Amino acid sequence: MTSATIESVLQESRLFPPPADFVKQANVSGMAAYQALCDEAQSDFEGFWGRLARETLLWHKPFGTVLDESNAPFYKWFPDGELNVSYNCLDRHLKTQPDKTAIIFEADDGSVTRINYKDLYHRVCQFANALKAHGVQKGDRVLIYMPMSIEVVVAMQACARIAATHSVVFGGFSAKSLQERIIDAGATEVITADGQFRGGREIPLKPAVDEALAMGGCEKVKNVIVYKRTGSAVNMASPRDKWWHDAVRGQADLCEPTWVSAEHPLFILYTSGSTGKPKGVQHSSGGFLLHAMLTMKWVFDHKPSDVFWCTADVGWVTGHTYITYGPLAVGATEIVFEGVPTYPDAGRFWKLIQDHRVSVFYTAPTAIRSLIKAGHDLPTKYDLSSLRILGTVGEPINPEAWMWYYNTVGGSRCPIVDTWWQTETGGHLISPLPGVTSLKPGSCTLPLPGIMTDIVDETGQSVERGKGGILVIKRPWPSMIRTIWGDPDRFKKNYYPEDFKGKYYLAGDGASRDLNGYYTIMGRIDDVLNVSGHRLGTMEIESALVANPLVAEAAVVGRPDEMTGEAVSAFVVLKQARPTGEAGHKIAEDLRNWVAKEIGPIAKPKDIRFGDNLPKTRSGKIMRRLLRSLAKGEEIKQDVSTLENPAILEQLKQVS
Repeated sequence: MTSATIESVLQESRLFPPPADFVKQANVSGMAAYQALCDEAQSDFEGFWGRLARETLLWHKPFGTVLDESNAPFYKWFPDGELNVSYNCLDRHLKTQPDKTAIIFEADDGSVTRINYKDLYHRVCQFANALKAHGVQKGDRVLIYMPMSIEVVVAMQACARIAATHSVVFGGFSAKSLQERIIDAGATEVITADGQFRGGREIPLKPAVDEALAMGGCEKVKNVIVYKRTGSAVNMASPRDKWWHDAVRGQADLCEPTWVSAEHPLFILYTSGSTGKPKGVQHSSGGFLLHAMLTMKWVFDHKPSDVFWCTADVGWVTGHTYITYGPLAVGATEIVFEGVPTYPDAGRFWKLIQDHRVSVFYTAPTAIRSLIKAGHDLPTKYDLSSLRILGTVGEPINPEAWMWYYNTVGGSRCPIVDTWWQTETGGHLISPLPGVTSLKPGSCTLPLPGIMTDIVDETGQSVERGKGGILVIKRPWPSMIRTIWGDPDRFKKNYYPEDFKGKYYLAGDGASRDLNGYYTIMGRIDDVLNVSGHRLGTMEIESALVANPLVAEAAVVGRPDEMTGEAVSAFVVLKQARPTGEAGHKIAEDLRNWVAKEIGPIAKPKDIRFGDNLPKTRSGKIMRRLLRSLAKGEEIKQDVSTLENPAILEQLKQVS
């Protein structure tokens, strides 16, 4: 890095305190309660986490050691304690609320299926017994490639029940991606479906598994279990392939949990967008589940009457923590949704909230921005009065989208929890608590109790408030990544680099902290632009662009420039039809001037490209590496098989 800090140039001063009646009922009620938790963690770090682990989780064998730092950074939490994650999610509710709805599943076509805790428990046990009948044992890896469904939750929970380590692969990934992950994890079993429905279209899944297994290197896979979702004809290779309904037939619906150390690997999740060898993030059992439950209670203020909806796919960590594990462990009723937000029309999310009386809604800024573009006033046509908390996840949310979400969706009464976390962190680390924090649009505000964060320069020294720098976490936390599967050296190099003396966890994000201590994420460190010696976070330029009334969405990357070292290249989706020719030049110039006024001339985009959309994976993540290639004028050589909309790459080659 060429300078000590990243310049924070976007000014945001609006604050929205939590409503007094909300504070009164909150699980963490008021700033004094939050501060007391933080003070406890500060004065007795291990005592704090030990107390919470004893109070929150059900232990088969109590732990004596809270934190083992003897082989840092390979930290171990509660290592001599034993428990089972599935037992903590299901068995604990059998006496208290067996008939409570656990999952409301809404399919792509709108059909609804409900399952209560008792029935979910029996289905998990039955499937766990089916896996055991296939010879799956403690520590074996099971790869899951399935649509959003009750069955995918059953499959994950069944693996946890018998202490098999699952690795879920998002249903939009290609056969090649599947093969790489099967090989890296050493999977012995694959669980898939014939296909899935998304936006009225059938997307096959089983053929990708067949192709992956035929590529070679997957000889450890002995069985493939196929859930019949679409009913389309698929190739079934006997004796390897078995239908789900055949595999569970005759299996007992009781299965004793396999007790494991809290450090037992619950899952491996491969991070998306990585180049080269897939990077398998390995998470533990006890620490991961503890953080999932605490954040359900603290950040989402979970109440027994809530209907909780996280819109993520289980192929991402958000779906692990806030669909499969966290909500079930606290005994919530949750929504699992197969479809997309714009099918059959752009009111789908709002109708679903209205129909199921959703009270806590958690989605991505990308989805929010696309819904603004699809129908700015659409939410007002639905009854969203059941909502009490809104959340965002996956990337920073720009202030204008935040304000729309707050006013139009939440009726200016629902706190927004803007959560910062990563695949590697296992759960939220920085987020408003809805009964505590005054909200600031675009800011994830304050770290959770027990999370020791800082912003430092490239030498590891803290930077003063008001300045930007590199976000680090100074102490381990229970739900942290344990290692990169099969590659401990890469884990140390990526997350505990020598530049910081191996002491701090390096998040890879740039951030700033205001005078109140509020954190704002400024984008990935590798998304920091160095324009004429000024280090600018891409997030701030994107936020300035989206603040323009014409703009629905924007993504900013850097490209080499002879004069300034790096130039700002912007990709913009307007709220109107994509302009071409002179009209495009005029709007592009207006937007350049807008950014100069909002931030300063230094941040003006050198070039602006318009598209009907941005290149996104099917989960809604913007593929910035493709944008960097487009900005540089390079031929696209990367794998675009996971793109939702490959056709727009041609549009985005044109500079306005």
